[in-house]
Amino acid sequence: MNLNTKTTRIAPEEIDRQRAFCAQIRARNSARAAQPLAFVDTYGCQQNEADSERLRGYLAEMGYAFTSDEHEADVILINTCAIREHAEHRVLGNVGALVHTKRAKPGQIICVCGCMAQEPHVAQKIKDSFRQVDLVFGPHALWKFPELFYRVYTRRGRVFEITDEPGSIAEGIPVVRQNGIKAWVSIMYGCNNFCTYCIVPYVRGRERSRDPEVILSEIRALVDEGYRDITLLGQNVNSYGKDLGLGVDFSDLLEQAAAIPGDFLLRFMTSHPKDASQKLFDVMGRCEKVAPHFHLPFQSGSTRVLEAMNRRYTREGYLEKVRALRAAVPDVVITSDVIVGFPGETQAEFEETLSLIEEVRFDALFTFIYSPRRGTPAAGMDDPMSKEDKAANFQRLAARQDEISEERHAAYVGRTVRCLVDGEDGKGLTARTPGNRLVRLEGDRSLIGRFVEIRMTGSNKWSLTGEPVKD
Repeated sequence: MNLNTKTTRIAPEEIDRQRAFCAQIRARNSARAAQPLAFVDTYGCQQNEADSERLRGYLAEMGYAFTSDEHEADVILINTCAIREHAEHRVLGNVGALVHTKRAKPGQIICVCGCMAQEPHVAQKIKDSFRQVDLVFGPHALWKFPELFYRVYTRRGRVFEITDEPGSIAEGIPVVRQNGIKAWVSIMYGCNNFCTYCIVPYVRGRERSRDPEVILSEIRALVDEGYRDITLLGQNVNSYGKDLGLGVDFSDLLEQAAAIPGDFLLRFMTSHPKDASQKLFDVMGRCEKVAPHFHLPFQSGSTRVLEAMNRRYTREGYLEKVRALRAAVPDVVITSDVIVGFPGETQAEFEETLSLIEEVRFDALFTFIYSPRRGTPAAGMDDPMSKEDKAANFQRLAARQDEISEERHAAYVGRTVRCLVDGEDGKGLTARTPGNRLVRLEGDRSLIGRFVEIRMTGSNKWSLTGEPVKD
C-alpha cells in the first residue's frame, strides 16, 4: 500500500451538506410523539471515544437524545475496535444479541462502525449472518455518517460503506462530549508504521495531520468551557506535522498549546519510541501544563523480536530514550504496552522482556498475549511456542509488574500532590495525579472538576488513597 504524502481535506461545503441531512432527519423526528433515543456503544482506544463524540454530535443534530439502554433505543451505534481477536468476538456476540431488541422494536436502526467494520471479512460476515444490522461503515466514512444514515432512515435498504482509501481530514463536525472535565482532541489520524502485528494502518489509513491553528483554537475553546484535562490524540503523535510542510512538529504544537492561558493539564498519546525526541522531552520538562506522564510502548525487550515486529528501534535504543526522558522530567510517570508470545519469541527472549521491566520499573503496564490479525504479516509467521507457555509467561510478567506498581505507588504515601478531582464511583470521589495515577478519596461532590491538594494516605498496585488538605 502506498503511503499518503498529501493530506486530503473534506471541503466545508461537504460538511454543510451532511448537516443538511441532519436537519432533514431532525424535521422528521420532531413529528414523532416522543423524542427518539440513541445508544452509542464504544470499544477500544481513546481515538474511538473521540470518534464517538463526533457521531453523537451528528445524532444530536438529527434530534436524538441519548440512552445507555439498548432496549429503549431507536438507534444503536456500535463503534468497534480491531486490535485484538477477543474484541472482535465480543463485539460480534453483542451484535448478535441485538436481534432480540430489534424483534421487540422493529423500527430500531442498528449501525456498526469503526476499525472492525473496515475489515472486509468482518463486513461480509455481518452482511451474511447479522441481518438485524442496517448500516456498516469504517473510519474513513465517519464524516458522511448523516448521508449514510439518511439512506437507512428513509428505508432504502441496508448500507455498507467500507471503501479502502488513504483517509482524509474533516473539520466542522459537531461534537457531544460526555464529560465536562476531560476532553480528547485528535491532532492526527492514521499510521505509517506498519508494525507487523497491527491492523491499524489498514483500517485507519495513512498519517494525516490537522492544521495546528485549528487544533489550538479547539483547545482554547475547551479551556474557556472549563475543561481541565485535555489529551491530544494520534496513533503516533510524534509524527504530527510531517505531512503539512509547515515546519511545526509535535513538540512545537505541544509547547504552543501549553502557552494558552488557563488552569489545565495537557496529556498526549500514543508515542512511538522511534520518534520520541530529546526536543519533546525538553518541552515536557519546561512546560508546567504538560502532564509528567509518558505512555511509551516498548512491546518487547528483545531486539530480534522488535525487528520482527518492524518497530525500528532496539532494546538499547529504547532504554536510552527512557534515560533521556527521566533526565529531562525527573518526576515522570512512564507507562507502556507489551506483547507476550509474538510469533517466534523464545523463552530467552521473553526473559529479556522481564529484565527490561526490571530496569525501567514502569508505573503501569498494559500487557497482552499476541493476537493474530488477518491481513497482517505476523499472522503468517511460524509460532512454535504453546498457548500454555505463553499464558505462563504472561502471568509471570503481570505478577512482577503488579509488584513494581505497588512499590512505586507506596512511594506516594505521605506526599501531598495537586490532583484533579474528576468524578465519583461507588467507593467515593476519584482524582488523578499529574502523572495520571488514580486516587480515591472521600469528600463533597463540589470538589469534582477542581484541582485539589491531596495528602496520600494509602496505596495498592492499582491506585492511591488520599484526603483533601484543608486550606
